[in-house]
Amino acid sequence: MYRHFGAPILHALLFALSMGWEILWALILGFMLSGVVQAVVTKGEMSRLLPDARPRSILIASGLGAASSSCSYAAVALARSIFRKGGDFRAAMAFQFASTNLVVELGIILAVLIGWQFTLAEFIGGPIMIVLMVLMLGRVMTDARLAEARREAEHGRAGRMEGHAAMDMSVSGERSILARALSPKGLTAISHFYVMDWASVWTDIVIGLLISGALAAWVPHQFWQSLFLAHDPLGARVVGPLIGPLVAVISFVCSVGNVPLAAVLWNGGISFGGVVAFLFADLIILPILDIYRKYYGWRVAALLAVIFYAAMVLAGYAMELLFGAAALIPGQRQARVEMANFSWNYTTILNLVFLAFSALLVMRFLRTGGPDMLRMMAAPPEAHAAHHHGM
Repeated sequence: MYRHFGAPILHALLFALSMGWEILWALILGFMLSGVVQAVVTKGEMSRLLPDARPRSILIASGLGAASSSCSYAAVALARSIFRKGGDFRAAMAFQFASTNLVVELGIILAVLIGWQFTLAEFIGGPIMIVLMVLMLGRVMTDARLAEARREAEHGRAGRMEGHAAMDMSVSGERSILARALSPKGLTAISHFYVMDWASVWTDIVIGLLISGALAAWVPHQFWQSLFLAHDPLGARVVGPLIGPLVAVISFVCSVGNVPLAAVLWNGGISFGGVVAFLFADLIILPILDIYRKYYGWRVAALLAVIFYAAMVLAGYAMELLFGAAALIPGQRQARVEMANFSWNYTTILNLVFLAFSALLVMRFLRTGGPDMLRMMAAPPEAHAAHHHGM
């Protein structure tokens, strides 16, 4: 009995472990860079900077999102906070899209695990998706629906990572960005952002790796080929962006945790545009759809689900056409989905180097009051709104 069930489980775990080892250094580097950016970019004036949905406000919202945490739950919570404080609803939605799709850690992991073409598509397709989403919201979010969304938002129903979204530990001042980042307060802020970003998404990363390992080990290649119409080039391009987001919806994996699963889908035969649409869909997974319901009510949540899905699909088609015309779609499906084969190579060296950097940041986090802040991550913002983070 053990051999019958144990071998497939071990097989899946080895796949997951292998993918985790391949992207470990990239995850650490990505979260380090994210921590640096968050440490010098303040959240305090976001609502004032996003009063409308003009191009300038959408551009600022996208920039602020790209500079924030990649945690989807924190992004959604902060978007509601921006809206509640008077920010424009469409700009707030643009912020949360950018926060999960235009962050540096996602691009690094995509390049390592699947290929640089997907990183480029993420950063070109992301703004296209945001523009499509803003235009569609402008058509359907009437004044009455916006008023309804604001009434629901004012109830303050809790989602997830509310405390993390409200925390602002950035270092302001007139000094240069580099000087602020390298100051004692800056280094402390970086260490706090680094550890809390890990704490907010590690479950998604682990779940994503486990699901990906299971699918890679257990699902026959022929199943993926049939599902994605891999033997029909035109059909594959048509169904890929339509199916990709739906796979994301039921996978429950968000943020950078869906990259390993994207690698499995790519090797399985989904189209290039399908992978891109899948990666964009971390903001319509079932738990987050339920949070939209809590934040904005059933009707607005349903509209968001439809509009977000449509924007993701259309952006996926756009990347399929654009990258196909430019001959940038990889000809071989060689995503790093393979059994563990640990050896003394560049991956091992990079992992050891960045694990050392990670250890230094964790030590500073522990010595500067980080654990107390970590315990407040999931608390309502009101629980620590007046809390002063000593650095």
